[in-house]
This record gives sequence, C-alpha cells and structure tokens, in this order.
Amino acid sequence: MKDRVAFVTGASQGIGWACAVELAKAGARVVGAARQQDKLARLVEEIRALGGEAAAVELNLRSHDSIQAAAARARELYGNIDILVNNGGVTRDGLAMRMSAEQWSEVLDTNLTGSFQTIQAFLPGMVRARWGRIISISSVVGQAGNPGQANYVASKAGLIGLTKALAQEVASRNITVNAVAPGFIQTAMTESLDEKIRERVLASIPLKRMGTPDEIAHAVLFLASEQAGYITGQVLGVNGGMYM
Repeated sequence: MKDRVAFVTGASQGIGWACAVELAKAGARVVGAARQQDKLARLVEEIRALGGEAAAVELNLRSHDSIQAAAARARELYGNIDILVNNGGVTRDGLAMRMSAEQWSEVLDTNLTGSFQTIQAFLPGMVRARWGRIISISSVVGQAGNPGQANYVASKAGLIGLTKALAQEVASRNITVNAVAPGFIQTAMTESLDEKIRERVLASIPLKRMGTPDEIAHAVLFLASEQAGYITGQVLGVNGGMYM
C-alpha cells in the first residue's frame, strides 16, 4: 500500500474505522470521512500513533455538495485517490407496509446514491492514473433478504448490482470493483439486538459466532492490494457460513 491513498466513508466507527486502520498499517495514506468529526479526530490520532498518515474530512452522504467538497479536500491533502471504500450507511427499519417515504429515501439516498456519487467523484482520477480499487460494503441481507429491512436490503443489493456493472465499465483502465458482504458483525448496530434475536442469529451461523470489524477490514485490504489485481465484479461474503 506504500504511496497509495485510500478514502474510507463511514470511518468514524465499526467496520469503517477498522478498514481505515488496516489500510494505514499496510502503508496507505488514509482519508477518513464521516459526519462525526470528534470520532474521526480520534481515528486520525490512532493511525498516527501507529506510525501511519491520515486525515479527516466531513461527509454527509445524502448531500451531493458535501460529497464534492469532501472529495476536493481529499485531493488537496494527498492528490489522486487510489482506493475507495464505500462503507457509510444507515438503517431505518420497519415493515414495508408501514414504511414511510422518508425511511425509504434516507436509506437509499445514503447507502446507494451516496456511494454512487462518491464513486463518480473519484473515478476520473483513477481512469487517468489507469489504476484503482473500488470496494463497497454490502451485506449478507443484500443477498438473502431480511424482513423489516426492505429499504436496507434494497440498498445493499443495489450496491452489488452497481459493483458488477461498474466493474465491466472500467476494467480496461485497470480499475477493479468489488463488494464485501459482511454477515452479523460485532458493531454498535448489532450490540442493541434483543437477546432472543441474538441467539436466533447465532444459531443460523455455522461458525457459531459473530464476526469482527477487523475480519471485514482484512477482506477489504486484500481486495485493495496488488494481489487481488485479477479479481473484479465479485462479492466476497464474510459471514461465518451464514449464507453460501
């Protein structure tokens, strides 16, 4: 990763934080992007304490102007972005019959449209450089479905479709586009699960445990590396065998 620059959305916690740290440990200069600047400041401190180089930019994935401003700031700091990790996302769960238009649009605007617009912001630079890695964090539910999450499932399934279409568009420019589909991971999002739901989830996982953010970050690091140069348009499931 030496001399590479990575831009990670949703880097203020959980999977995004772990991805930023792993990329920095491998030698990349990392731009962490999120709305929570206080948490991003701690991320930058941690990476610098490890001997890495990092910076933070404010990003609201529902705002095209915010995405453009964050991309411009990242280029001011480090020049061309080589690696993009689309991790930022939200959930607004509810049964489809009762789901409000705002619940639907907030999740789709953030998780899918925001990721697409972030790709658009950095793709020209990758095309000019004739090298790039675009990695989107999808979800096992984007492959298998999940009741009460029609908006979230649609957004994560959409990321898979976007990955496959884009991979075909930019392969001739030596840009790979892949997705990682985590299963149930130990994050703030899953810590709030009811104990009965947690037991039911664990029973559905052959490895009988939840994954860790670091395990997702290791998959992202591989796909961002030179070793993964012949892998594109793929969905790497990191789910303990929950979905095969």
